[in-house]
Amino acid sequence: MTGPDRGSDVKATVQPGAAALIRGIGLLADGPVRWGAPVTARGPGIFVVELAVPLAAAPIEITRVGKWLERVPALQLDGEHPTAKALAARLASFWLADSCVLYAGTSNAAVGARIGSLTHHILGDRRPHPDGHWLQTLRGLEALRVWWAGTAAPEEALDAIFDAFAAAGPTPVAGRPAAALTLPWANTRRPTGERQAHGIVGGLIPEPAATPLPPTRVVHIAPGNADGVATEVKGTGTTRRTGTGPKPRAPRPAAARAAAPARPRAAAAPKKFEAKREPIPLSADAVARLEAELDQLTRVQRPQVVARIKAARELGDLKENADYQAAREEQSFLEGRVRLVEDRLRYAVVLDEGPSSHVVLGSLVTVEQAGDELTYTIVGSTEADPASGRISTASPVGAALLGAKPGDEVEVRTPRGSVRYRVVSIG
Repeated sequence: MTGPDRGSDVKATVQPGAAALIRGIGLLADGPVRWGAPVTARGPGIFVVELAVPLAAAPIEITRVGKWLERVPALQLDGEHPTAKALAARLASFWLADSCVLYAGTSNAAVGARIGSLTHHILGDRRPHPDGHWLQTLRGLEALRVWWAGTAAPEEALDAIFDAFAAAGPTPVAGRPAAALTLPWANTRRPTGERQAHGIVGGLIPEPAATPLPPTRVVHIAPGNADGVATEVKGTGTTRRTGTGPKPRAPRPAAARAAAPARPRAAAAPKKFEAKREPIPLSADAVARLEAELDQLTRVQRPQVVARIKAARELGDLKENADYQAAREEQSFLEGRVRLVEDRLRYAVVLDEGPSSHVVLGSLVTVEQAGDELTYTIVGSTEADPASGRISTASPVGAALLGAKPGDEVEVRTPRGSVRYRVVSIG
C-alpha cells in the first residue's frame, strides 16, 4: 500500500471532535477554552468537553477516587462498598479509546455558568451540579478544552449530539460492559431517560436532614392591655410601656471603642434534631407489585416513549411539534412515577404476614356490620385501595380495627353517625 493510501485509512478512523459534533447538528461551535477558564456565554445552550488527542486508557487518578470514597462512605459498587482500585477499574471500563469527546452537557439558563460549576465541582458534592462529575477523577484536567453553542432547545440538541457520537462508532476498551450505552465517557444518562448501567450507587453526599424549628412560645396578653396603654402588664411575661422609650445612650469615643476587648461570640448550639425518613410498611404482595410495575415502566414503557420522542423529533420544528410535546410530557410523568416507585421500594419494610391473635398491619379481617360480612386487608397508606378491600390504618375503620380480637366490637364515628363492627375472624 502506498503512503497516501495509508494516510486515507488513518483519517477514516478518526472520531469527530467536539466542534465537529456541534457543527454536525447544525449549530455554530464557539471556543475552545481551557478547562477552568471562564466562559461568558449567558444564554441557554450545550457544551462539549474533550481531550486534545485520544488516549488508549482512562487517565484516572487513584488518589482522587480514594478521596471520593472517604467523603461518601455510603457509595456502593454492585451492592458493596468498593475499594478505590475496584471503583477506578469500573470507571475505566467505560472508556472509549479512540474518541477525544469525554462529556456533553446543557444549560437552560446560562451555559457559561454551567461550565463553571462543572469545572469547580468537588467529587461527592450535590452542588453546584453533579452531572459529569466523573471528569473530576481524571489527572491532567488542565489539558481538557471546552466547546459550546447557544440554542433555545438544549436537550434536543444534546440528544442529537449523542446520536451523532454513537453513529461514529467509537472503539470501547477491553472489558467494557456488554449492555453499556455508547455515550461520551462521563455521561451517565440521556435526556430521554436511558441510564448507563455502571453499578455505582450513592455517589453523592446525602441531603442534610431538615432541622425542625423549635416550638414557638406564645404569650397571652389581657385584652385591656393589648394596645400597650398600661404602664405594666403583670403575670403575662411581657412588659409594655408608654412614652418615647429609654433615652439613647451617648456614643462612645472611637479610642474607647478601639481599646475595648472584642466580645467572644457564643458557640453555635449543636443540632439536636435530625429528621429521619420513616420506613414504609408494605406487604410482600405489595412489594412484588411495585417491583413488577417498576420493571414494566423501565423495561417496556420507557423505551417506547423514547422511540416516540425520536420519531417526533425527526419531523422537525420542535416548538410547533404537538407529537413531540405530548411525548415529552408523557416521559415526564413516567419518570416521576419511576422515582416514586423506587423511593417506596428503597424505604419499604416487609410486614410479617403470619397468623396473629389480634388485628395488625397486614391482617386479613372479616367483620360483621348490620348483618353483612365484610372482608378487609389492613395496609399502609401507600397501598390503600378501598374499592378492592384494602383499607389504610389511617382510615377510621382501619384505625378502629387495629388491636381488636375475634369477637370484639369496635365503634367507628362517621359524619352520618356511629357504625359498629364485630370482628368475626383474622386471617
